[in-house]
Amino acid sequence: MNVKPAWVRPLAWIATAFALGVIVFGAFVRLSNAGLSCPDWPTCYGRITWPVQHTAVAAADAAFPGRPVAVHLAWREQTHRFIAGTLGVLVLILALGAVWRQRGSRHAVIVAALAAVLGVWLYIGGEHGYSSLLAAVAIALPLLAAWWLRREAPWKMLSVAFAVIIFQAMLGMWTVTLLLKPAIVMSHLLGGLAAFALLAYAALRLSGVGTREARVRRLLPWVALGLLLLVMQIALGGWTSANYAALACGTNFPLCAGSWWPALNFHQGFILWRDIGVNYEGGVLDESARAAIQMTHRIGALIVFVYGLLLAWRVARAGLKPQGIVLASLLCAQVLLGIGNVVLGLPLDVATAHNAGAALLLFTMVWLLAATQRPPAQREF
Repeated sequence: MNVKPAWVRPLAWIATAFALGVIVFGAFVRLSNAGLSCPDWPTCYGRITWPVQHTAVAAADAAFPGRPVAVHLAWREQTHRFIAGTLGVLVLILALGAVWRQRGSRHAVIVAALAAVLGVWLYIGGEHGYSSLLAAVAIALPLLAAWWLRREAPWKMLSVAFAVIIFQAMLGMWTVTLLLKPAIVMSHLLGGLAAFALLAYAALRLSGVGTREARVRRLLPWVALGLLLLVMQIALGGWTSANYAALACGTNFPLCAGSWWPALNFHQGFILWRDIGVNYEGGVLDESARAAIQMTHRIGALIVFVYGLLLAWRVARAGLKPQGIVLASLLCAQVLLGIGNVVLGLPLDVATAHNAGAALLLFTMVWLLAATQRPPAQREF
């Protein structure tokens, strides 16, 4: 029986656009140094919103003496949490739409949602152990629901996306409680982009994107390799940002600290897990370690740029000209934004646009991934 709820496809596109907005606004929050402007989670100084009135600010300062209220920053962090929560609701609705007609998967998603809500409530009450256990259950159940689901991959991706969103909430909490630990900050960025990519893939495939042409489908391995390279470069960008290494080479480009190859400490620069309890705001690495991160990011950018342009040329020749043009244009824009970050001293608008460019490149690669596969079947059961 053909069962395709008519509302799922447009809602998938809305959720994809909303996820892009969450990513861009999250970059704005991080780059404006507002990541710890609410010292607790999911509340902000114990409030649903953030303290504004003088008496509320004074009470918050007394309750959190190590982190005085900065209203101009706190609203950014808490607003980001609100819109991320809204995205979570949208993805839950999509997951339910995908699994509703299969009882076991439906029950798994519903129990996962209840476990996630109860876990947050227990966390606020200080029951962190039970909260973590419920979070693990809430993440596992949508993955099981996707495994059990007797439908095509796009429908399964909606349930997987819900699991990723719950894990994202955990990473958001750890970002605060572990004081901007670089590995967590980078993982939080990658998790947001993973949710965005899953939603985009589902939306594209549910819209019928695919091809029967063999010459186009032969490009699938090359597209998959390009996607892998891009994800690795985005991870490097997240590591660069999380360690405050964007300006480690100064503001001269392509030189680094006045040299083509200065003293670089790759060992210290790429220790993924460091001490707990350290406040990583502003970074803790020395200049040689940060320079090693920045130079690695530049080398990665060059590799992705060259490979991406070659891929754009190949897909355009194979008949996917719009995707090829978009990919080549975004690659050029992203390189220019990256150079602008350095020579202009990391202005907030340029740095935020650089993050948006990475997300748009990811969407383009997912678009190509969908376009180089067979068209989705018309019947799921």
